[in-house]
Amino acid sequence: MEKHTFEMTLLFDFYGDLLTGKQQEYFDLYYNGDLSLSEIAEADGITRQGVRSVLKRGEDTLTDIEEKTGLVRRFGEQRLLVAGIEAQVRTLLEKTAEPETRALAGRILEDLQSLGD
Repeated sequence: MEKHTFEMTLLFDFYGDLLTGKQQEYFDLYYNGDLSLSEIAEADGITRQGVRSVLKRGEDTLTDIEEKTGLVRRFGEQRLLVAGIEAQVRTLLEKTAEPETRALAGRILEDLQSLGD
């Protein structure tokens, strides 16, 4: 369940604006607010199954969009590549005393770190 929650939260971060208002509201309450289906249902005056149905349609929509675009997958792949490059630059910094190389490596690290901001 944890992996599913993480995946849904990530998909919601990328594509949440494409969901209906009700789907966005329930997603936020369920995944980010950690409310149960029953708690959401009680607060909104519907059944637990009604909440689950809205969430399921939202999950299906987010999954379908990701299958078509692959944006989240590519984002993850790029993060891994950046982390690998960052590790290599840090190794270069550790192994060189040459001031120009150290300065260049430092600027590269700063640029890589700014990608994460």
